[in-house]
Amino acid sequence: MSSKDTCIYLGQALADYGFKDGHPFGPQRHDAFQTELLRLNLDRELVIQTPVAASHDRLQLFHTDDYIEKVRDYSVSGHGYLDGGDTPSFVGMFEAASHVAGSVTDAIDRIMKGEFRRAFSPIAGLHHARRHVAAGFCVFNDCGIAIEYLRAQYGIRRVAYIDIDAHHGDGVFYSFEDDPDLLFADIHQDGRTLYPGTGFVNETGSGEAEGTKLNIPVPPFSNDAVFQEVWPLVENYLRENEPEFILLQCGADSIKGDPITNMEFSPAAHAHAAAKLRKIADDCCQGRMLAMGGGGYNHENIAQGWTAVVDAMVKN
Repeated sequence: MSSKDTCIYLGQALADYGFKDGHPFGPQRHDAFQTELLRLNLDRELVIQTPVAASHDRLQLFHTDDYIEKVRDYSVSGHGYLDGGDTPSFVGMFEAASHVAGSVTDAIDRIMKGEFRRAFSPIAGLHHARRHVAAGFCVFNDCGIAIEYLRAQYGIRRVAYIDIDAHHGDGVFYSFEDDPDLLFADIHQDGRTLYPGTGFVNETGSGEAEGTKLNIPVPPFSNDAVFQEVWPLVENYLRENEPEFILLQCGADSIKGDPITNMEFSPAAHAHAAAKLRKIADDCCQGRMLAMGGGGYNHENIAQGWTAVVDAMVKN
């Protein structure tokens, strides 16, 4: 293992995952985070890794062949939408989205081989895409790919997916709704007030998995006091179920001032989540933890929220 036990993925290949013409998910998000990471000298506590493209086989773990080929085709022309109107195509989209997914699976390889205990990828956490279609700015669902990859490559069944993005992680939830081994805990703005309109308290899984999932919708304008009130539900849930690997989707759009949501968490909430999950990972799964940036459309919030997560992951 490296003397530094956390790695991070940075580079133009990840920054390229961004939509054009003033779209809220623009290519500047990566640089906003990187600038703050360097300003705080957090890069000295990490090993920086170059982004890696996912192979077709890895994309295929979660997505259908037809959908993968559709993304490839639309990526050449850069015309049209991959969904009903939220996710426009752009030239080079396939390559950019492949680097998002591939960096996440590369991080898993490095963690599972003992090179690092933890990893962070800022342009990742694309939790809305389904197996056969894009959704909500998300082309390939790297979260779903990560879950399937951990199982196919390393035989890990009890994966914990924790999501504190303002939006419900519907692409993950519904893809594993009937899977009792996928631990799912999601704190998000009430679906009656925000896209995608899902993630209600009574959505706890289906079939054999009924009662195994944790959705925690909170009202618009919820602040850190609300976060601290509900967070113990997540901790208790994870400790009761003893995961083998922890995935954190730490979307910064739940921080006050985001232009497309109504949440009012502060970066301290994100730091708290990361610190507590790091402790659970150390106690339950040999420290194995991967954090993914997720949403966030206020660049200052991205910079502060994600560096707070990284700081919590590297602190001794």
